Amino acid sequence: MTFAVTHSPRDGGGVCLRLVGELDVSTAGELNEAIDRLAAEGERHLLLDLTELTFCDSTGIAAFVRGDNRASADDGWLRVTGATGRVDRVLQVTGLADVLRYRPDTVDPASRSGR
Repeated sequence: MTFAVTHSPRDGGGVCLRLVGELDVSTAGELNEAIDRLAAEGERHLLLDLTELTFCDSTGIAAFVRGDNRASADDGWLRVTGATGRVDRVLQVTGLADVLRYRPDTVDPASRSGR
C-alpha cells in the first residue's frame, strides 16, 4: 500500500495533516518533509488525522515525536486523532497517546478536503 500526506487549514487556525496508508522506514521521510515545510511556512499547530493510517512502525513513531518536538520548539503543538486497530495499539503501548493528547473520536472535518 502506498503512503500519502495531505493537509488543509483547520477552522480556528492550524493545519490538519491526513495520513493514508503505511507509515514506516520507507515513508516517514514524507511526513517529516511535510511537517518541516509547514513549520517553515509558520504553522505551529498540527493535527495528524490517522483515520486512514493502516500501519505505523518505530520510524513512524519517531516521526510523530520529531514533529512534536519541532512544534514545541516554536511554542506550538502536534496532536493525533482518529487512529484505529494496530495504529491505536501502538500509540497506547508506547505512551504517545498521552504525550500527543490522542483523542480517537475527534477527527477534524477539514481534513477530508485534502490539499
